[in-house]
Amino acid sequence: MVPARRVYFLLGLGIAIAPILSLFLSIPVSIAITLLFDAIILILMIVDGLRVRPLRVQIKRDLPQRLSIGRDNPVMLTVTAANTDAIIQIRDYYPPEFGVSTPTLTATIPANTTQELTYTVHPTQRGEFPWGNIQVRQLGIWGLAWHNWQIPQNVAVKVYPDLIGLRSLSIRLTLQSSGSIRQSRRMGIGTEFAELRNYHTGDDLRFIDWKATARRTTGNTPPLVRVLEPEQEQTLIILLDRGRLMTAQVKGLQRFDWGLNATLSLALAGLHRGDRVGVGVFDRQMHTWVSPERGQSHLGKLIDYLTPIQPVLLESDYLGAVTNVVQRQTRRALVVVITDLVDVTASTELLAALSRLAPRYLPFCVTLRDPQVDHLAHTFTQEVTAAYSRAVALDLLAQRQVAFAQLKQKGVLVLDAPANQITDQLVERYLQLKARNQL
Repeated sequence: MVPARRVYFLLGLGIAIAPILSLFLSIPVSIAITLLFDAIILILMIVDGLRVRPLRVQIKRDLPQRLSIGRDNPVMLTVTAANTDAIIQIRDYYPPEFGVSTPTLTATIPANTTQELTYTVHPTQRGEFPWGNIQVRQLGIWGLAWHNWQIPQNVAVKVYPDLIGLRSLSIRLTLQSSGSIRQSRRMGIGTEFAELRNYHTGDDLRFIDWKATARRTTGNTPPLVRVLEPEQEQTLIILLDRGRLMTAQVKGLQRFDWGLNATLSLALAGLHRGDRVGVGVFDRQMHTWVSPERGQSHLGKLIDYLTPIQPVLLESDYLGAVTNVVQRQTRRALVVVITDLVDVTASTELLAALSRLAPRYLPFCVTLRDPQVDHLAHTFTQEVTAAYSRAVALDLLAQRQVAFAQLKQKGVLVLDAPANQITDQLVERYLQLKARNQL
């Protein structure tokens, strides 16, 4: 048990009264009375702590089955009180690698009621982590002692890529593909016939199907319009770099983790649009290869294969990765390489590898920029050291632009965005490519 503040107050009060007693009684008698008072307080504290034992609260922890990296994941503790009000303090032994919103939870639970306490954890690494017991303190009825005990709740938890973001993206894609949103977006876009519908004001007259309209037996009806949709069953290949450049920390996560989140989001978008999606993870060699397949079930396979992979301090072989794709995928495909580059000189092999893909394939280079470099480059300062850092940042951005210009000249699509914003921009760019039938 742990003494409560009231105990320290009463013990201090006893010491403060001792000099007053010495004015009326002898010093030995006043000391004896003070010691007796303190002893009574300590005995009452022990009794108060022991009385809590049969009145302990019951606590159950509810964890998400899969935690998402880089997200605030809710953890719920369900607390049930006995037949008396319970003042409690709870400390959950979450993995020390996680950030937490509230290390210690404090609550007052009315008698015979159940209350839910929630806090969030913020994982910054993928993998499996041990989650410990729950440490509980419950204040005694007299407020003299905290009864302290642990509730066994040992469990191993797994941290996955950003599954919360994937769920949000799946909902958004579903909304875009249904109802009026789907019709407004598909009108005049695509090459595959989807359906016929009545003409509405603002529709393109070129898509009126006059033959189908003429076959109508009823008069005074609007013409029929052909609704087109982007071609499906195309192939999307995603190559994710896990080499040295992807080990850098950006906004609290490794650049590889941002790239992995973007990979899975792009795969989800491709599968949702009916394309065959394959993923390769490479460094000096092709570390992991998942062949292109269709169907939403394929996303689960990708998550299982890609989640355990970690970046390594090795130089990536871009030519080898591209050669591997060319040997495996003979038909035309959109090949997206998610990596980072520094300048033309340091990225010569990347430029040569992507140039090899055009024009047989549609190469797409996606680079994950560090937002801190943008901040330094666009922050004016008169301090010498900061000005030097700004000059270096501006030079890095300029060198990147030179490399991107060379890629564009060779027919390579380019997307360069801050690592923490790359997912949304990449998915939107892919949907634009599908809508414009560039593949």
